[in-house]
Amino acid sequence: MSRDNFTKWLYFGLHIKRWLLLIMVAVAVMGLGFAYLLREVYVSYTFPGWVEYATLQFIPRWARGALFISVASGLTVFSAWKLNQSIALAVLPPSTRPNDVVDMVYRNRTRDRGPKIVAIGGGTGLSNLLRGLKQYSSNLTAVVTVADDGGSSGRLRQNMQVIPPGDIRNCIAALADAEPLVTELFQYRFDDRAGEGMAGHSFGNLFITAMAEVTGSVERGIEETSRVLAVRGHIVPSSLEDVALVARFADGREVRGESAIPASGEPPVEVRLEPRDIEAHPNAVAAIRDADLVIIGPGSLYTSVLPNLLVKGIAKALAETQAYRVYISNVATQHGETDGYSAADHYGAIRRHLPGATVVDAVLANSNLPQQPLPAEWQSTPVLAPGDADYHGARLLLADLVDHEKRYRHNTEALASALMRAYFERDLRSRALLDPIPQVEAEPLAHA
Repeated sequence: MSRDNFTKWLYFGLHIKRWLLLIMVAVAVMGLGFAYLLREVYVSYTFPGWVEYATLQFIPRWARGALFISVASGLTVFSAWKLNQSIALAVLPPSTRPNDVVDMVYRNRTRDRGPKIVAIGGGTGLSNLLRGLKQYSSNLTAVVTVADDGGSSGRLRQNMQVIPPGDIRNCIAALADAEPLVTELFQYRFDDRAGEGMAGHSFGNLFITAMAEVTGSVERGIEETSRVLAVRGHIVPSSLEDVALVARFADGREVRGESAIPASGEPPVEVRLEPRDIEAHPNAVAAIRDADLVIIGPGSLYTSVLPNLLVKGIAKALAETQAYRVYISNVATQHGETDGYSAADHYGAIRRHLPGATVVDAVLANSNLPQQPLPAEWQSTPVLAPGDADYHGARLLLADLVDHEKRYRHNTEALASALMRAYFERDLRSRALLDPIPQVEAEPLAHA
């Protein structure tokens, strides 16, 4: 038992000290009762001489009282701590170490009091974000796009008439507190050995679809799946209606289907949902209105982020919420969607699709730019964040957000940390709130 782990039991907010205090009061009252009994025996019975030394009669009474109180308090705290540990270890996984118990209690108590956060998006960007945010708050809601029509999700959507489960599956896996093996199983994808019918399907997609059939609705299926995997937070589709994403390009041609848009090879001028007037999920709208922090992105701009914002109920709730709203710019461009885009271009595309609305309060972008161009096979360039660009009234926040091993995506921990700093420091008026880097350093990379 290390001193650090022992003292953690005395941290504020663990709901431990009150019970320790009650135990000490009970022991004190019991000791008082024993004292009355012993005094009665003491005045009515003559003890042998050695009892004087055994009961420390040669020490002043105040010193004996302090000594007894100290020993009793230490034994009480130690016993209560070991009791709690024994009970906790009986219901926790066998791999949990004794010293992990207090850390788990502290994290859970702290996260339960965390801000109410809503993250809007889809794809790997959203799940990567949620994986970091769940360390800071349990009051999480992921609003997920339902426009996916490719791969396993597209096949299940076509054959089973369900909303695409792929992005929902990724969010569940990111927020799950279940054993790592269970999460890995949930993400398992069948290969060609499974045959034509199963090849390419994810086990998690099949599980969610089956759960929806068993429970009678997609919402209940997501809820029960989340319960099975001990998900920390809620996953809500932006709509329950069957929608298609349509993109229009500069030459006037249109492409239908989320999976077909990146294959066109150039950024679209506009995307829209068909049908246009679909109903937003009421739980998504309620979560946005009640949130403390609303996060848009990261993720594919036209195929993961905008499909959520084009749902009118979502856009309306976003404009009316009192939450602090942040858009996360991608760290690298995506071929066929955002070639050559800066952080301002990313946010500008959102503003074009939501004209007249105040979409966000801040734009969070990466400040750590590589000194060399990204590999040619990535067909991608770093997303710059020029400070003199037009962010339509939103504040530009800069931080080192990039994953240094995979520079086309965000670092999970750094992104979550920067977001929480931005939220708690939201009232500061400095434009360079997070690790500012002079924009002149980024200019040469614009031509790299």
